[in-house]
Amino acid sequence: MKINSVDLKISAARRSQYPEDNKPEFLLVGRSNVGKSSFINSLINRKNYAHISSHPGKTQTLNFYLVNNDFYLVDVPGYGYASISKEKRMRFGKMIEEYLQIRENLKEVFLLIDFRHKPTEDDLLMYDYLKYYGKTVTVIATKVDKISVNQRQKHLKIISEALDLVVGDNLILFSSISKEGKKEAHTIIERYLDFIDVD
Repeated sequence: MKINSVDLKISAARRSQYPEDNKPEFLLVGRSNVGKSSFINSLINRKNYAHISSHPGKTQTLNFYLVNNDFYLVDVPGYGYASISKEKRMRFGKMIEEYLQIRENLKEVFLLIDFRHKPTEDDLLMYDYLKYYGKTVTVIATKVDKISVNQRQKHLKIISEALDLVVGDNLILFSSISKEGKKEAHTIIERYLDFIDVD
């Protein structure tokens, strides 16, 4: 996929602020510090476009990144960060629920999980939550470069068994360092678009 333009179009806290141009949207969710910003930067071929915060959980809006004027990557606040107040967690829950309930142009959800560890309770809850709303999910297992090749199958089995992926959902091994999995993630997006432009 050739990336010609990226624009942080809107940071929305409520439905009235969502884009109204009805372009395909791809939601990105994951635990704080899972590597969501690095994943976005890799997808859009930019080094530091999506800000990597030194304060996990700080972002409290849905950030709509317009890519090639064709589709949106929608970045949501990271979950599972211990110091976030109960009030902010509730606000996060309501914000995500509202988006999932009404957003008909949401095509796929990328759920990011740290490949180095067994999925957390929050990860499992998020996956079940997404399936409750009938969303197609691609699990992005991040930081695979931190695991030796001969240990990968073991970690893959742990994640696959914990999540018990529904038929039709995908799991992609991803590294923002080696760019492994980037092409596969682009392919997921491209299948929803009217064009295919693979470099």
